[in-house]
Amino acid sequence: MTIAYWITAALLALFHLYAGTLKLLRSRERLRPMMAWVDDIPMRAVRAIGVVEVLGALGLILPPATDIAPWLAPVAAVGFVALQVGAIRVHLRRGDRHVGLNAGLVVVAGAAVWWGTAWV
Repeated sequence: MTIAYWITAALLALFHLYAGTLKLLRSRERLRPMMAWVDDIPMRAVRAIGVVEVLGALGLILPPATDIAPWLAPVAAVGFVALQVGAIRVHLRRGDRHVGLNAGLVVVAGAAVWWGTAWV
């Protein structure tokens, strides 16, 4: 289960580290082509989501890698499940039915929760 966790956590962390960094550094205009929902949300909230994604990515990797508070890793994964469920709600409210990526991320984050609790 440890190998499964590390593969899942690494992929999830890379995705959210990339997406969070974009939300932190890019302007609304540069985010709009890939994230049309940024027009419906204040930019401060977009930046806050970016911070959550970057911290969550670090939370998936650093605690178990350093063996300091490894229980934080499944907590970070639960946070990503909640984040993606919220993202699905935002997409559906906007009439955007393309939620396959978000649903896939819910499944991957759920697997990280499951495998992450095996060694806590």
